[in-house]
Amino acid sequence: MRVIICGAGQVGWQIARHLAGERNDVTVVDNNPDLVRRATETLDVKGLTGFASYPDILDAAGARDCDMIIAATYSDEVNMVVCQIAHSVFEVPRKIARLRAQSYLNAIYSDLYRNDHLPIDVVISPEREVAEAALQRLAAPAAFDTESFLDGKVQLLGIQLDEDCPVLSTPLRQLSDLFSTLRSIVVGVRREGALFAPDPGDQLFAEDQIYILTPAEDINRTLEIFGKNTKKQERIVIVGGGNVGLAVARALEKRTDRVRVKMIERDRRAAERAADALERTIVLNGDGLDMELLDEANIDRTDAVLTVTDDDKVNLLAAVRAKSAGARMAIALINDPSLVPLMGALDIDAYINPRSTTVSSILRHVRHGRVRGVYSIGDAEAEIIEAQVLSTSPLAGRQLRDIDFPEGVLVGAISRSGKVIKVTGSVRIEEGDVVILFSLAADVPEVERLLQVSIDYFL
Repeated sequence: MRVIICGAGQVGWQIARHLAGERNDVTVVDNNPDLVRRATETLDVKGLTGFASYPDILDAAGARDCDMIIAATYSDEVNMVVCQIAHSVFEVPRKIARLRAQSYLNAIYSDLYRNDHLPIDVVISPEREVAEAALQRLAAPAAFDTESFLDGKVQLLGIQLDEDCPVLSTPLRQLSDLFSTLRSIVVGVRREGALFAPDPGDQLFAEDQIYILTPAEDINRTLEIFGKNTKKQERIVIVGGGNVGLAVARALEKRTDRVRVKMIERDRRAAERAADALERTIVLNGDGLDMELLDEANIDRTDAVLTVTDDDKVNLLAAVRAKSAGARMAIALINDPSLVPLMGALDIDAYINPRSTTVSSILRHVRHGRVRGVYSIGDAEAEIIEAQVLSTSPLAGRQLRDIDFPEGVLVGAISRSGKVIKVTGSVRIEEGDVVILFSLAADVPEVERLLQVSIDYFL
């Protein structure tokens, strides 16, 4: 597949890294020569320096015979123009644009993106993706990472195991014997920094970070089995009243369990906008690092604090200060992946990586076959892939134990006729089943082969 990626920032670079690693023909375009040089020197991609919205630049990048264009520059308007030119001049079949401004995303204007208007096939909103990720973290407070699959029927949980976890040193195969009705599967383990797909005989140890796929109705039981508290969060403080904080607060206000939400926003005008837009949320104007203001927000009785300003360091410090003042849980928005290793040392419970959520959203629309969802784990180390099994797939009609999966691939869930079924070696995969697989990055091309047919992607 020939792909042009416009924008060589963090998101563009990560997408290029994924696609180039799977032997696609990738060209990266950016007006910053340093970013283009970084991409071409570290990845197997072609690079072109220039303005992506210029037709001659897109022509030089190979737009006349490319299969897809991904517009991920820092400008919404440039991304729109790129898609328009790609459609009108070069007839590119698939166009994906990242748009930040909420006005462009309002549902009443969705008609804007028709082919005879602004021909964008897929619109990706980082703020919406991050807000959804924050809500998922809040819904599973014991998990450092979460993602939903099968329209919410299956949940990915990332959990760090403590010394008091009741199933430490227990071979994974014995979990099925101990909890015969449990449908949860441990699909990934990170130990001493290395991520791997476990074998049935592998044991779990304290400090392991594990990834579990579980049906939604089994979440609380799964957390309890692995020694985690499932107490509901009733009091939440949000530090940051921008688009992300506002979206999270609005969603929490719509919940039926009447969560009490307070928001702290430093900029007075932004605080006034948030106060006008929200109904039940108390908005405080001030610095999220100010202890007096945190006391006013009753931080010592808060179940969770969510720090989502546009400054990573403020988010880290505000999370640390809130935890030290008595907040039971802290979640921080972190753009810079080099800061993530500080989470444990700073006693921050979970983080949200906007780059990772945006990359996952774009990959969902890039994968071959009937891929319905993709979630990128860690620093693009692995993916959780949700896909429908086609009749032409090598998986169809075979029992799981007879399928020669790569070492880094595990099946974590199967849905048949809308019902999640227990994953065992004797289960036979049928045409139309939806499977959720954990795959280390190196094994993703083989997973795509198993899912087949690549030509289906373009139909």
